Amino acid sequence: MLARRNLGMALAALFVISQPASADFIKDSSGSLTTRNFYINRDFRQDNAPQSKAEEWAQGFILDLQSGYTQGVVGLGVDVFSELGVKLDSGAGRRGTGLLPYGPDSMEPVDNYSEAGLTAKMRFAKSELKVGTLRPTLPLAYYNDMRLLPSTFSGGLLTSKDIEDLTFTAGRLTKGNGRDSSSNDDVGYAGQKSNHLDIVGGDYALTKNLTLRYYHGELNDIYVQQFGGLIHTWSLSKDISLRSDVRYFDSRDTGNAEAGRIDNRNLNGLFTLGIAAHKFSIGYQRLTGDTAFPIIETGTPYVANLVTFNAFTKLKETSWQARYVYDFAEMGVPGLTFMTRYVKGTGIHSRAITDGTEWERDTDISYVIQSGTLKGLDVRWRNATFRSGNGLTQALDENRLIAAYTWKLW
Repeated sequence: MLARRNLGMALAALFVISQPASADFIKDSSGSLTTRNFYINRDFRQDNAPQSKAEEWAQGFILDLQSGYTQGVVGLGVDVFSELGVKLDSGAGRRGTGLLPYGPDSMEPVDNYSEAGLTAKMRFAKSELKVGTLRPTLPLAYYNDMRLLPSTFSGGLLTSKDIEDLTFTAGRLTKGNGRDSSSNDDVGYAGQKSNHLDIVGGDYALTKNLTLRYYHGELNDIYVQQFGGLIHTWSLSKDISLRSDVRYFDSRDTGNAEAGRIDNRNLNGLFTLGIAAHKFSIGYQRLTGDTAFPIIETGTPYVANLVTFNAFTKLKETSWQARYVYDFAEMGVPGLTFMTRYVKGTGIHSRAITDGTEWERDTDISYVIQSGTLKGLDVRWRNATFRSGNGLTQALDENRLIAAYTWKLW
C-alpha cells in the first residue's frame, strides 16, 4: 500500500512539474518497463546443512521514468522509479536465495514486495544534483542488481564534469533498501546502523586510455574508507586489446566504532586480453589487516573476484581468478555468449583456523534474441559450484535461470 501511494505521489509530481516545462523536459524524457523472471535452485552439499536446498521462483517488474530538464540557467527535472516482486514458487523450507523476503514472525516468504521512489534533479552547466532515490555505481557504494530487483539508496548525489577530464562526485546516503526488501532502513554495516555515509572523490582521465580514480568515504561512527584505482586500455592491433583494472581499499574504524574494530587493506585487479571474439582474464585479490573487508549493507563489494556466489573477501584471504569469454557473433550467431571462470581463495583466518580455503567454478550462457516478436529478450543460464575446506565447511551447487525483457515506453 505504501509503495502504491508513493508511486501515485511521484506521478503527480511529474505531471505538475511538466506543465510549464520546455520541450526539452518532455523531448528528452524516457520511460522503460523491465520484466525479469528469476529461478534459483541451490543444493547444499555439506554435512549437517541447516536445509537441504534453497529453491525459489519469482517475477519482477521495474519501472523507470526519467524526465529531461526545464530551460534556463538551472534546469529542473524529476525521475520516478518503481519495482515489484511477485512470488511464483517458494516455501519456508526453501527460502534464502535472496529473491524473496520473509519476516521475523514468519518463515514463509512473502507473496509480493515493492518499492517506489522519486528523485528530484537539478542541472547547472555540466553539474547534476540528484536528491531522493538513487542507484549509485561508486566504489564505496555500488547498488546491488544481482537478483530479482535492484537495491536502492536514499540521499543526495552531486556529479560534476565542469573541469575538463575530471568527473567529480560528492554525496550523502542516509537510507538503503535491499534487493529483497520493501523497507528503507538507515545505512549500516555488520548489523550496526549509521545516520549517513558521506562520499567524495572522482575519476580523472589522464590520457584517453588511462583513468585515475580516488574516493573517500565515511560511514558515520562505523568506518572510514579510502579507494584508489586505475583503468588502462591498450589497443595492440585491430583485434587485440589489453585492459587493466586495479583497485585498492584502505578501511579503518572511526568515531564510536559501533561495529567494533575495522582494519583492512584490499588490493585487487582484473587484467583482460581480448583477441577477436575471445577474452582471457586473470584476477588477483589480497586482503591484509586484522578484520574482513567492510561493505555497506544493501551494496555490492566493488572487487575483482566478486563472482556468482562468493566475493572472496574474508579475513586475510588471497584469491586468484581465471576467466574466459567467447562471443559467438564471430561464428555467425550474434547475441550468444559463453563465460566460464574459476576462483581459488587461500589463507583465510578466523578464530579457529589460519589457512582456510574456498573455490568457485561458474559457467554462464546467455542469448539475446536478435529479431522477430521477441527481439531483445535476454535468456540466461548460470551454473555455480562452491566448496570450502581446511576448517570451512560450506559446499553447494547452484543453477539460475533468468529471462529479462525491457519495453521502451517512449
